[in-house]
Amino acid sequence: MANALKKTEPNKLLMPKATAVWLIENTALTFAQIADFTDLTEIEVEALANEEIGRGLVGRNPVDHNELTKEELERCEKDPQASLKMSKSDLPAVKTRSKGPRYTPVSKRGDKPDAIAYILKHNPEITDAQITKLVGTTKPTINNVRDRTHPNISNIKPRHPADLGLCSYVEYETAVEKGLRAQGKDPETVKAQRLAEQQKKIEEENAPAEPQSQSGTGGFDFSNFLGDSMNINDDE
Repeated sequence: MANALKKTEPNKLLMPKATAVWLIENTALTFAQIADFTDLTEIEVEALANEEIGRGLVGRNPVDHNELTKEELERCEKDPQASLKMSKSDLPAVKTRSKGPRYTPVSKRGDKPDAIAYILKHNPEITDAQITKLVGTTKPTINNVRDRTHPNISNIKPRHPADLGLCSYVEYETAVEKGLRAQGKDPETVKAQRLAEQQKKIEEENAPAEPQSQSGTGGFDFSNFLGDSMNINDDE
């Protein structure tokens, strides 16, 4: 059993996504600085800032949890090019399984079709083999969601597998990059294009509606009333 476990890199954030939310809301750090500190991508950090993902997530103060010092935070706020350095911890490193199938808690298993639907919709470059590892599912289930033959298809809503706790954001981005490279595409270029498309969509959704042009009468048709008054004058 001991051989099946290995130590992960020490001093990792316990709740990177919640930490990112707090840094977005309470500091002047750039998205790049926050992404670097939390091991998320800039796209994910911006999506958190726009509440496209993690809506309602409560921020976690890294200073209060001894993951970051106030002095270090202030240093990086003054220099956008500086990188945050995590405070050293005396706690033992977290141990994780190095091999074996991914275990999914029973409470999370019903979320797998939602995660599959999200991947198929937003990242088709991720192969079925990668999806089975990310989500802990099977290829028949993936095909059922893709073909819309899943028995619960009417209730499936695409949701990010990392939001559902089925994998980490780092694992997800690694799968995206691997899939894009397999297609002969540059991951950074594709990510930049997708981010630009997301921003354009957000701008279009938030753009004020153009006022409808109206005539001098305010768009109201007085013809019926004018017709009656003309008839009355003619009778006189």
